Amino acid sequence: MEPWRISTTGLTIALRVTPRGGRDGIDGIEQLSDGRSVLKVRVRAIADDGEANRAVLVLLAKSLGVPKTGVSLLSGATSRLKQVAVAGDPARLSEALRKLASVKSTD
Repeated sequence: MEPWRISTTGLTIALRVTPRGGRDGIDGIEQLSDGRSVLKVRVRAIADDGEANRAVLVLLAKSLGVPKTGVSLLSGATSRLKQVAVAGDPARLSEALRKLASVKSTD
């Protein structure tokens, strides 16, 4: 199951974020113990004063080819589990996420 839902303006993505992860990157899709799917994301930034959240939004914007203003945090500001919204063409964004997740899942 994919960790994103299509909306009229783009996608909503469920994330599990690892701050201070050594590098900025997308590490594929993970199944949580409760059955939910999340996109695993790691960033170098520390989880202090919103730094990791900003790094996650920048990473997603760059990876998906959308402006930074097109990615926003919906929930989970102080949690590892987050929901973000990405504005844009849902079909193109879904395809880009599938490619990013599958390439990283095989590493």
